[in-house]
Amino acid sequence: MDADKVFKALADPTRRRLLDMLCEKNGQTLGQLCDHLDMARQSATQHLGILEAANLVSTVRHGREKLHFINPVPLHDVYERWVKKFEHRRLSLLHDLKQELEGE
Repeated sequence: MDADKVFKALADPTRRRLLDMLCEKNGQTLGQLCDHLDMARQSATQHLGILEAANLVSTVRHGREKLHFINPVPLHDVYERWVKKFEHRRLSLLHDLKQELEGE
């Protein structure tokens, strides 16, 4: 996993919006995605290229159409490496606080 590419891709709100749209309806064409964005097709293509480089989006040709699909694996890898270990500690602290407050 190239975490730098994933974080760069996620840093932009337009790219996060594209991922949200693909999460809602996977397998959309560039035209379908652009219908919900206030930008030129060329700009959307550049954003999708960054998402593809980060392996967050994959494409499949279907006749003349190019369909875009979300790939959640890099997001899961980031979660496993950067979020999960901190989440465990936080939840443990909350559990200890609950027991302390309830007198257990």
